[in-house]
Amino acid sequence: MIQSESQNGSNTQPIQTAQGQRERLRFTEFLFQRTPDGRCKAEVALDWLDGVRVRGMAAGQSSPAVDLRVAAEATLRAIETFSNGAMAFELIGAKAVRAFDANVVIVSIANKGEGPRRLLGASLVEDDAPRGAVLAVLGATNRVLGNFIATR
Repeated sequence: MIQSESQNGSNTQPIQTAQGQRERLRFTEFLFQRTPDGRCKAEVALDWLDGVRVRGMAAGQSSPAVDLRVAAEATLRAIETFSNGAMAFELIGAKAVRAFDANVVIVSIANKGEGPRRLLGASLVEDDAPRGAVLAVLGATNRVLGNFIATR
């Protein structure tokens, strides 16, 4: 079982932008730990304007497959925190595959808000598959997150 939580890194709410202005959350920090008792924990930090930082965290039993899910869940929680709950996602799956002589992490996400219902993201992985899961989630959610920012 994976446990996840969201955390706003400051007391400031995300800044309201002018209509049509396209800003992006910036991926600034990723911490992934495996403990001796066979668990893992991921924390993802995303920065917004004026130093506002949001964090997402998730934990679970460590295994190659669960490590990817935990990293992806932490990323989704950070995005949901940024949106103050206006956006909601469910991770359908995360998988590392070998394609075109490279390691790739693919994520499938259910979007419970505005926009397409299913999102898919992929990231090439050199040697850090959990970080690849974070990047795959950011790729999958990029368009719906951009639309959310532009219309709020």
